Amino acid sequence: MKKVAIIIVNWNSWPLLARCLQALAAQSYQDFSVTIIDNASSDAMPDALLAPFPKVNLVRNSRNTGFAAANNLAVQQHSGSSEWVALLNPDAFPEPDWLAQLMHATQAHPDCAVFASRQLDAANPSRLDGDGDVYHISGRAWRAGHSYAVPAHSPAVRAAFSPCAAAGLYRRSAFCEVGGFDEDFFCYFEDVDLGFRLQLAGYRCLLITGAVVHHLGASSTGGQHSDFAVYHGHRNLVWTYVKNMPGILFWLLLPLHLALNLVTLLHYARRSGVIWRAKRDALRDLPAVWKKRQVIQRQRRASLVSIWRLLHKRWL
Repeated sequence: MKKVAIIIVNWNSWPLLARCLQALAAQSYQDFSVTIIDNASSDAMPDALLAPFPKVNLVRNSRNTGFAAANNLAVQQHSGSSEWVALLNPDAFPEPDWLAQLMHATQAHPDCAVFASRQLDAANPSRLDGDGDVYHISGRAWRAGHSYAVPAHSPAVRAAFSPCAAAGLYRRSAFCEVGGFDEDFFCYFEDVDLGFRLQLAGYRCLLITGAVVHHLGASSTGGQHSDFAVYHGHRNLVWTYVKNMPGILFWLLLPLHLALNLVTLLHYARRSGVIWRAKRDALRDLPAVWKKRQVIQRQRRASLVSIWRLLHKRWL
């Protein structure tokens, strides 16, 4: 039994995946297995891609089930076989001590079940791609420090709202307890939603700044400003807020959330079709989302005060 199950969801990213696997082969911590879930890539896998990695388990989906469902499938396949699950994107290339740093953190912080990696911009490693996820009181989320210069001095460990699932480590039992990723999200914002539910269930998230990956970002979906990304991101933004914002905070912060959505509609006015479709579909499915909210809030263990402290409150 391997201590860590590393899961990589692939879709038309074979060249990047080869580089990712090479980086995993060079890890100083080797007590892990690797499962690749290919989401029905239209590009053929190069014949020799996996030849240097005979122990990698490749699962081919017959259709593209989305990032959320594919990860859930892989976690289920590892039920009972690994204590930790590390999610890694094909375009995230870990430094040799990435996993060692994360596993050291699990021993140093045994009360913590979720760990975020420091992500550097693969095209410009002097810039951050993100130090975990930030969640604003309006319902907006982003990667902390994205596009800023890598700080000269950083604390080795600090609190984060959630990991970016491009390179996050989860205790498998905690991941499963809260239901894993919401498969209705398909992709985008699914990691923030999962992180929010883990926080509500009482599981802390820590950023480990020594656990470094180099990340390209949105390499297989046309970029963060593609119609695909805008639709899923801005639909799922609404669902994440409605499902997770607890108690009285939901109602107190709702005007801010509505204002955020109005600003978004104005911002994407030139692409009105995709943004209106995202918000229309978000509203259409609110009854089902509200039912999920009722289950999540009944099971909440974290206090309102603790959640309030986690939320980002400054205006951008």
